[in-house]
Amino acid sequence: MILSASRRTDIPNYYSEWFFNRIKEGFVYVRNPMNARQVSRIDISPKAIDCIVFWTKNPEPMLCRLDELAQYNYYFQFTLTGYGKDIEPNVPHKKEKMLPLFQKLSQKLGTKRVIWRYDPIIFTKRYTPEYHLKAFSQIATTLSGYTEKCVISFVDVYAKNRKNMAQLNAYELDRNELTEFAKKISEIANENGISVGSCAESIDLSACNISHNCCIDKALIEDILGHRLNAAKDKNQRQECGCIESIDIGAYNTCKNGCIYCYANYGEENAAKNYAKYDPNSPILCSILTENDKITERKIKSSDFYGL
Repeated sequence: MILSASRRTDIPNYYSEWFFNRIKEGFVYVRNPMNARQVSRIDISPKAIDCIVFWTKNPEPMLCRLDELAQYNYYFQFTLTGYGKDIEPNVPHKKEKMLPLFQKLSQKLGTKRVIWRYDPIIFTKRYTPEYHLKAFSQIATTLSGYTEKCVISFVDVYAKNRKNMAQLNAYELDRNELTEFAKKISEIANENGISVGSCAESIDLSACNISHNCCIDKALIEDILGHRLNAAKDKNQRQECGCIESIDIGAYNTCKNGCIYCYANYGEENAAKNYAKYDPNSPILCSILTENDKITERKIKSSDFYGL
């Protein structure tokens, strides 16, 4: 099983104590986002997990506890963009804190296991293509030698972020402009020894030396494990997504980063309301089990090709 922690919220930043408690106990409860009364009990012991994929904008709370994951294989998706507090209000200062933190994590885990995400890319009056290219170049230069891959995407509008996107007066580039922009991004990355992949994008950027990326990446996980996996494409993700199947243990409407483009929160008030329910000792994140919940054991299988 591949464990995702998490597309739905920033577990390393806000819920790392809960996560480590779950690791110690070897199981976690997760609500079905489409049916809140359905709760799965998931075995997350070392024998059940092939690899953990962490998604975060700030892994600092986990840094001093990584030895507790000695029995697990894992890697980090670390988002670092050029946005200010107007877009990412609760993310610490990039140059002063987040870039050094990325370097520190890479020194602990190696360049292969810390993926840089510069996404989503939003074009506004302030955040022009020229602005992004300058910010991307500064970050890429600082991360040269600390990561092997950067993942980019262009912002998608969902029901949860449509209002915020409208307030930003975001605009799109035409196909030629977008291709030229992507080509420059790729050139900057390559100059710093970093390859670039796109996340869930329908546009073909292969001419720009940008591949369709798999964030939960079968090839990378096989490289980390040292053997093949028997894992299929995740049917629960968008058609353009190349990720393999995984189980996500996060919860929507719980992330406190407050990013304007977020698709996982309806708003800061909802996130704050759910965060108030946070108990690091609870088996379920930001929630309380009730007698009306139907709890079932989630059937899982190892993705280990040789273990089937």
